Amino acid sequence: MDDTRSLLIQWAETYNSPEYFKADPIAFPTRFAELFRRGDACLADIEVAAVFAAHFAWGRRAMIVRDCQRLFDEMGWKPYDYVMRGDWKDDDASIHRTVKWSEVAAICGRLKSIYEAQPSLEPFSQEDFRTKVYGQKPDRNAPDKKINMMRRWMVRDDGKVDLGVWKDSDPAKLLIPLDVHVHEVATELGLTDRKQKNIETVRLITAAFEPIFPGDPCKGDYALFGYGVTHPKG
Repeated sequence: MDDTRSLLIQWAETYNSPEYFKADPIAFPTRFAELFRRGDACLADIEVAAVFAAHFAWGRRAMIVRDCQRLFDEMGWKPYDYVMRGDWKDDDASIHRTVKWSEVAAICGRLKSIYEAQPSLEPFSQEDFRTKVYGQKPDRNAPDKKINMMRRWMVRDDGKVDLGVWKDSDPAKLLIPLDVHVHEVATELGLTDRKQKNIETVRLITAAFEPIFPGDPCKGDYALFGYGVTHPKG
């Protein structure tokens, strides 16, 4: 286990680097975070970009990036203004895989109502994001991968890949974003023996990272990414 622990730390340090995430959905909220630091964007621009980049984050990365580009082109690269203007593209054409423009418009509508009542999404719980932003039914067992990934982007603040713009949130309370690949890697590394890909498994994998990355368990997400890079499937 000591050898595994050392490798996980090594992989996390190596792959927690912007060079591995240039062609990745996080590149879009990162662009707005850079503009925000120059005073040319607002926090809500980053949040809206993160909401949609995370929502599109399934499938091949090249396809995700292509379709995010199409979305932000439609928004004129002013995501918060686009949301608040209320004039959204709304039809049944696909923007990303099974995601239609009508679904994008529905999310924009919910975001507009939220921003009319509060300045930021930071106070939202995981269930708030699921129901109030993405319009899904409550599900206490769902792993909510895209929500946990988005929260990692917004909260972790080590100046490398993640953005660290939500200053009132504790990285110790983040949960690992769990998808099929992460579950396979975590199982192979002995971080879980659960076959179910649900929130309990998410919590168990996150808890396994807590003693390895104290106060920052989601740094372990980069270790799992690193394992995937160093152990490609044949």
